[in-house]
Amino acid sequence: MNKRLTLLLGILTLFSSVYAQAPKYSNEFLAIGVGSQALGVGKAVSSTVNDVSAAYWNPAGLIHIENNMQAAFMHSEYFAGIAKYDYGAVSKRIDSSSVAAFSVIRFGVDDIPNTTELINSNGQIDYNRITTFSAADYAFMGSYSRKLAYPGLSFGANAKVVRRLIGDFANSWGFGVDAGLQYQKNNLKVGLMLRDITGTYNAWSYSLSERTKEIFTQTGNEIPVNSMEVTLPKIIPGISYCFKFKKFSATPSLDLDVTTDGKRNVMIKSKVISIDPHFGLELDYNKLVFLRAGINNIQEVKEQNNVIIQTAQPNFGVGVKIYNITLDYALTNVGQQVGLLSHVFTIRANIDAKKKI
Repeated sequence: MNKRLTLLLGILTLFSSVYAQAPKYSNEFLAIGVGSQALGVGKAVSSTVNDVSAAYWNPAGLIHIENNMQAAFMHSEYFAGIAKYDYGAVSKRIDSSSVAAFSVIRFGVDDIPNTTELINSNGQIDYNRITTFSAADYAFMGSYSRKLAYPGLSFGANAKVVRRLIGDFANSWGFGVDAGLQYQKNNLKVGLMLRDITGTYNAWSYSLSERTKEIFTQTGNEIPVNSMEVTLPKIIPGISYCFKFKKFSATPSLDLDVTTDGKRNVMIKSKVISIDPHFGLELDYNKLVFLRAGINNIQEVKEQNNVIIQTAQPNFGVGVKIYNITLDYALTNVGQQVGLLSHVFTIRANIDAKKKI
């Protein structure tokens, strides 16, 4: 009994130590989101997602893909085109009760000037010594979804590898696991996404020349050392209901992002957890034409006169299905920061459309 208690206390001590060292907003490129459909409804999709992008939002939703195969690609740009965000995914039905998928995400800034070698050994400026590098984040996800014995209930999981590169200066490898559930009864849908359920661990290593280290020291910059970065779990419950009117339907949805890395600037916050709600609405005609709207990123902002105001990010989207191809568009980052508008385009294709399950 004493050995078990000692082991339990050791495990709790280890976890508390890891959580205490975990930085907030780790691997945030994986929080941007994929697919214009989801972004158009403010990311409130954990209960509704039913296409190949479910591998990202809630892998349990993959089981609702009707076709044997489905593929999607998305491209968007941020900060006036400085940063580029690309996503691609493909799914394959294994049998009537299971689906597998593979997804790739890249978020990067390219052609960054490297001026650390601008001054030569003689102390003179030499512009020919300026080179360029890229800072890019990659994620590779293998996903699996399966129907469970209980009617209307499905389960899914991701195993993901994260690769982050900053030129030749720094790089990291990371690994993590996500899991999700979806339940549907008539027009009601409930979802639960457990992102980074095991914690996602990134091992960073740095390779700086002696000249670069010297410049860092002279300019008062800290020389980085090899380290471990941990992304703490996020819990995302969601609910939606589909109202049908002949060939028209309306689906309002709500997701709650429950983070475990301490106090964040969101609607509901504490020192332990924070809760960020997402609201969405999708209207469609005969599953062919779609209109979408959503609200997320509800925050408190202090203005110049020290008055605190509540802000939110509205999102809009449209979609059209033409035979086996669906084209979606979303306009995000609108509202307070008009200069940071993001236009997101996604194309999704059903393959083997005649072999529906």
